[in-house]
Amino acid sequence: MVKFILGGKGVGKTKWLIDKANKDIKEGNGNIVFVDVDDNHIFSLNYNVRLINAMEFNILNVESFYGFLCGLLSMDYDLEKIYVDGIYKVTKLNLEDLVYLYNSLKKICKKYEVEFYLNVDYTLDQIPEDLRESCIEIEA
Repeated sequence: MVKFILGGKGVGKTKWLIDKANKDIKEGNGNIVFVDVDDNHIFSLNYNVRLINAMEFNILNVESFYGFLCGLLSMDYDLEKIYVDGIYKVTKLNLEDLVYLYNSLKKICKKYEVEFYLNVDYTLDQIPEDLRESCIEIEA
């Protein structure tokens, strides 16, 4: 499953991701990774959630971001969920990139039984119609 977490700046997307990751680590059986652009949330996340700073991995575009996520999956067969916050600070993700990312991640979700939650700086009315059912819009 791939879910895009949408909403304007400051509506609480990051808090939603952190709260969901913390809840899921307590209720789930697998490992959880939280990808961010810094280490600021290290004390907000449950210590069992693996925090990874994406800025350390030279992510240049959507293809290298996809490769980065595949690398996470390849190192941990017990990986159940991946939460991504602030990736738009590392690389620009336009709507075409979101479609590419969705289609690519959807394939590996089924194969590896993993869920992705990605925070993106769009609102539901900006998202292509065919991606809207894969979106959760956070409102202030």
